[in-house]
Amino acid sequence: MVNPTVPWKAPEVENDDDFRVHVFSSSSELLEKLHEKWSSVEKQPYPAMYSSIFGGITLDPAMMVIPLDDHMVHRGHGVFDTSIVLDGYLYELDVHLDRFLLSASKAKISSPFSQSTLRSIIIQLTAASKCKKGTLRFWLSAGPGDFSLSSAGCPTSAFYAVVIDHDFSQCKEGVKVITSNVPMKPPLFATAKNVNYLPNVLSVMEAEEKGASSSVWVDDEGYIAEGPNVNVAFITQDKELVMPPFDNILHGCTAKRLLQLAPRLVDQGLLKGVATKKISLEEAKAAAEMMYVGSTLPLLPIIEWDDQPIGNGSVGELTMVLSNLLWDDMVTGSGTQRIPVPYV
Repeated sequence: MVNPTVPWKAPEVENDDDFRVHVFSSSSELLEKLHEKWSSVEKQPYPAMYSSIFGGITLDPAMMVIPLDDHMVHRGHGVFDTSIVLDGYLYELDVHLDRFLLSASKAKISSPFSQSTLRSIIIQLTAASKCKKGTLRFWLSAGPGDFSLSSAGCPTSAFYAVVIDHDFSQCKEGVKVITSNVPMKPPLFATAKNVNYLPNVLSVMEAEEKGASSSVWVDDEGYIAEGPNVNVAFITQDKELVMPPFDNILHGCTAKRLLQLAPRLVDQGLLKGVATKKISLEEAKAAAEMMYVGSTLPLLPIIEWDDQPIGNGSVGELTMVLSNLLWDDMVTGSGTQRIPVPYV
């Protein structure tokens, strides 16, 4: 269990009174030092970044920085979202942008651009990156300006985006999870995808310390909430797909899409029903199958929870049928789900 009253102890370092901090004489000297760091990297993990601060796209990793006085950095006043690039297509970008701007509204951050312009920037950024498979993360910040608590001193908000080269694939192996002892976020902060992720980080660290992959939050009333950065879904013993309601947790875009696609399995007689409803901890642990739902997974089978097997302790058949349904939608989906990237 993570105990917030016990301070984390950093690794000891040698106490050298003779240590001297180098003062860079020029920006060119500093840039040369930054380039030294990246020159040893075999493959550039971040092929392109956009920043409204310098008003364009950079392909130079040494320049992929944001100002220290940006309120997202020192006050956590920022929101973000993530989309994926798969086979040269952006999947569900518009859905993620909708949620992104809703989060910004809750955080009282106005975008420096319209939604259509943000969309255009992201598509152009992906094209410039030449990345065909990976993730795309983007942020709206109150912006740089000063180190005050209020953002009144920030001349304008800031938009940042980066392409991350990530060779993800459909998850087929089951994982172990725990019930998190780290307090979950209150609804105001849980329903907006903001950059304050310390509870999420601590809950994952707690799980890893116990030999698990990740964790599950249970609310104060004893109902299932969500994972640290994913939604949670269950197949009941009656073959019903159920998810917790999204009133007090983040409304996952992939979870939303799963709820749209899953009725096909009801029509095929594989599922009895699809629903969002409150699920008690006892009901959840009695489920036949359990899974995480998230953008790059798209489903991650859960086979053990708090050292107890879920169902028969193996990857569920219906979990994989649902995973295939989502993966096929990501690879071959039509309409606005997949946006082709105009690579040059």
